[in-house]
Amino acid sequence: MTAEGVDTYHLVKSANRYKEVKRTAGVSTTDLVGRMLLLTRNHFRQGSAEYDIEKEEKLLKIQQLQSRLGSSNMGQDSTAKSPWTGCSQFLPTTQKIIQFSDGKSPNPGDKIVYVAGAFDLFHVGHLDFLEKASKLGDYLIVGLHTDPVVNSYKGSNYPIMNLHERVLSVLACKFVNEVVIGAPYCVTEELLDHFKIDVVCHGRTPISLEDGKIDPYAVPKTRAIFELLDSGNDMTTERIVERIISHRLEYERRNQAKEKKEIEAFEALQRQKQTQKAG
Repeated sequence: MTAEGVDTYHLVKSANRYKEVKRTAGVSTTDLVGRMLLLTRNHFRQGSAEYDIEKEEKLLKIQQLQSRLGSSNMGQDSTAKSPWTGCSQFLPTTQKIIQFSDGKSPNPGDKIVYVAGAFDLFHVGHLDFLEKASKLGDYLIVGLHTDPVVNSYKGSNYPIMNLHERVLSVLACKFVNEVVIGAPYCVTEELLDHFKIDVVCHGRTPISLEDGKIDPYAVPKTRAIFELLDSGNDMTTERIVERIISHRLEYERRNQAKEKKEIEAFEALQRQKQTQKAG
């Protein structure tokens, strides 16, 4: 709705070409962009004390780049009050997870494939990797690392999306059958036996050793069920973040304009409701 109270989709609706798809409440792309630009960590799913990790060289470089680019308010000043853009409060529930899950268990004799990682800002690189991994078997399980674990091997303010947000992103992928929420960084014998895993895959990203010396894939390698898989796609979460930061001022202007329109539309909607009540 515009500030004048006109439905912005009225022409499309008149042509019977309008279809509405409900968004996931509390998940905001504007908020995700803000996390990237402001390098916040308060979206992590646990107490801030767990994330008091030393800023490494990469983080400092990003901060220096932000300083050169200017303003750091992400296009939100003290007057920003849009009920849609101004906040993001994702409240995970079992019902939300059920809606995204296919609810299927592996059939007897199915070849089960397991992959693990952050899968942050789910993108086409992840999609291509999961598609190839799914072709190695009949049932694909994805293990998602917790926010502290991801931060320990990626640093900076990663993951951009917290664990619950990443769960829904991965579950929405048609190649994924099951997700292990908070999977152990090291693939253990217990995990392999519990899920009856036949193949364990890892993509092109470097494998970080736990505590600098323990190979997280040592057990599946010992069992000769580990495979390195090249998705053929070089897109990474880091590349997306770098793009966003390099276009910082453009995003700030976009978000300022977007929030202004949303506030005007919200006020128009409120006026319309008051008029209807008065009538």
